[in-house]
Amino acid sequence: MRYLGLYHFAILYLQGASIHCVKCSNPSFSKRLRVKNFTPPNIPAIGIKKIGDVTCLPDRYLIQDYDPIKLNPKPQYTISDYNKSDYVGPNAKIDQDVIDMVQKMSLEEKAGQMAQIHAGMFLGCDGLLNITQIEYLIDTLKIGSFLDHTANQGGRWNINSPQRFANLTNTIQQIAINKGAKIPIIWGIDSVHGANYIKGATLFPQPTNIAATFNVSHAYHASRITAKDTRAAGIHWAFAPLADINQNKLWSRNFENFGEDPYLAGEMVYNSVKGYQGNYKKDRTRVAACVKHFIAYSNPYNGKDQEPRYVSENVLFEYILPPFQKAIEAGVATTMEAYGALNNQDIVSSKALLRKLLRDTLNFKGVLVTDWDEIESKVFKHHSAFNLEDAIVQTLGNGSVDISMTPSNPKFPEYITKLVRNNEIPVARIDESVGRILQLKKDLGLFDNPFSDPGLIDTVGSLQDKELAAQVARDSIILLKNERGALPLQTNENVLFIGPNVNSIRYLCGAWTMHWQGPSDLEGDDIYDGYGTTILQGIESITKKSINWIQGYDINGVKAHDYDDVLRAAQKADKVVFFFGEKPSTEIAGNINTLNINPDQQNLVDLVSKYTKAQIVLVLVQNRPLLLEKSSKYADAIVNAMLPCAHGGLAIAEMLYGKYSPSARLPYTYPKYDYQSSVAYYRPIWNEYEPEFAFGAGFGYNDIKYSEIRMNDTRLKPGKPVEVSITATNNGKLSQLEPVIMFAMQAVRREYSPERYKVRAFDKKLIEPGSSVEYKFILTTDQFKFWTVELNHVLFEGPIEVIINAGNPNQVNKWIYMDEN
Repeated sequence: MRYLGLYHFAILYLQGASIHCVKCSNPSFSKRLRVKNFTPPNIPAIGIKKIGDVTCLPDRYLIQDYDPIKLNPKPQYTISDYNKSDYVGPNAKIDQDVIDMVQKMSLEEKAGQMAQIHAGMFLGCDGLLNITQIEYLIDTLKIGSFLDHTANQGGRWNINSPQRFANLTNTIQQIAINKGAKIPIIWGIDSVHGANYIKGATLFPQPTNIAATFNVSHAYHASRITAKDTRAAGIHWAFAPLADINQNKLWSRNFENFGEDPYLAGEMVYNSVKGYQGNYKKDRTRVAACVKHFIAYSNPYNGKDQEPRYVSENVLFEYILPPFQKAIEAGVATTMEAYGALNNQDIVSSKALLRKLLRDTLNFKGVLVTDWDEIESKVFKHHSAFNLEDAIVQTLGNGSVDISMTPSNPKFPEYITKLVRNNEIPVARIDESVGRILQLKKDLGLFDNPFSDPGLIDTVGSLQDKELAAQVARDSIILLKNERGALPLQTNENVLFIGPNVNSIRYLCGAWTMHWQGPSDLEGDDIYDGYGTTILQGIESITKKSINWIQGYDINGVKAHDYDDVLRAAQKADKVVFFFGEKPSTEIAGNINTLNINPDQQNLVDLVSKYTKAQIVLVLVQNRPLLLEKSSKYADAIVNAMLPCAHGGLAIAEMLYGKYSPSARLPYTYPKYDYQSSVAYYRPIWNEYEPEFAFGAGFGYNDIKYSEIRMNDTRLKPGKPVEVSITATNNGKLSQLEPVIMFAMQAVRREYSPERYKVRAFDKKLIEPGSSVEYKFILTTDQFKFWTVELNHVLFEGPIEVIINAGNPNQVNKWIYMDEN
């Protein structure tokens, strides 16, 4: 055989090869190869970092290990409910036993209750709980609150199962009740659309999808299940719901809210708070809700997150405050103030906004927490304070903040202690906040039992929860256009599907899912561990054959395939379904400069339109309404699925193939041009309103006819409501969940131009084929009061137009006259 070098010899030997070498059997040859017995040199090399006996994680590791725990939930379960008409919320007076507790606490213990630290501050270099550090935070610094989940802050696991999370929180609570102030910790987390930071928890469509259902029971039940799954992990406080209305389509957080209409958002927020909290003072499957962000956060001047806002007081009262007022009426236990400034004043330290408006006018009695680092931002970002002590004096002296989300500064309580001892902050102001904080902990039952209930863990990811999430997803998908019988698709048709989100769960879910910005590119869908269904899987389950799918472009719209190849495939298809999407993102990371989509996507639609005979369908799975431009003209059908999340893949597939008739309506105005990014449907009556699709647009596969509007009076007067009714008939072949939206606008309003439209009520009912259903609404004069620039809430007489389902082809209207008195 050929002579083998030592390297090749070693490789063959390790691979198990049979080697025959004549020279190797020659004694003299062997003697020449013999190596002297040298001692190897000692060469120092840096190994894996260790601290004591703890082996540290790499300083920059790109992907955390997957939590190996598999859930085995009960398919069905029963937990108690309550009378939703009852008010259960923070009381005006603090309980006497809580007052007594505050009086016995040291100043250091009180100051510690006012600080909230993120989960990364007590992790060791191995990404696991550092007992020494947590004892220091609780025993020495007296910290009273934590937030976030460890995966966002360098934890060992990429997401925590409820078992792992519960063991972590239970360990911390055991330390908290035995050291320091001996007061349980309250832990806050962003459970926005399900317990989205807990492995296996049921993931619901994002809030904007829930708004599109026009079904308030979905807001209640989604929050109800979210609370239960969050509490299973030993967490008692959910940073939700978001009551900011959609005011600028560029804003990165619009998918987190309930649309642009104050009434719709208010009804959804009200029911969401009820779902999270229930009778939280007795029911230990509930959590404290936290309505956010107070106030006007969603109207950044340039569309970028956390940028300044400029809003007149009467506009603030008319459109922005109502959803927050509804949250307070629902008994919301906590509120989070908003990032940045309103009318050039920092919100976090505003006496006008956080004491006079929130506390005195809206009568909020619960705990107020800052958003991330907002007091510190006065110094380092806003330049509205000389130093941190000055920022704290302004915040506690002017406003009514109780807890500072001071995530990376555990020394924050020391500043409060110093300022009180220097007589710069009165101790009574500290007692005010600590009383509210301890009352919240008492109401949540933390003094009775701060630990997780193992029985709740058995319900996380239950089949009944998943079925509800799937139904919410179905009810949230909006059909906006359908010409030439493009939809529903038929299983015997040759359909080409294009887009990366066809085969992705994470692109259906958006941010606040597993991680703050969603799963990483390296994690992809693996982090879901088999939980959820892609659109591809949904289609194949219906058609019983392999899908004809080409990615075409990446999630950012950049060309990923040779378009000639895509075009050849499209020329063989009867229909081509394009999926447009957007990478999961939120807050500053989600900032964009334009609503325009990538030209590569538009060019491919253009090519298919020009060089094939295939019908074109657009399906939008995106964080916000991006401009469709010429693609809107080319498309025979357009579907807006927004972010239906883990069960959205099957729901979209079922909708496309006609397994049910879509029933959602647009909860915001879908702009046609960039300049319309701040356009809302309730613009002044004389002002342009020519969007791509109007607020409330949407229809199903059935032909739904409305009767004439019926009223029991021809005049509307104060104290004498008018009953409005209409009958809807289903002339189609499928069952139809039909939302009926009652708009009403004042045709003439002296001194102030009235809105073009305004939602006054809505309802949603099931109509079987060939059947009719009656809808009834109440119209009152209070619905037409408005805020003047002098902040008077007034009513002017005039003609009223009532419109059912404005913006849709089957809308009907009727006039009535309204008197002032």
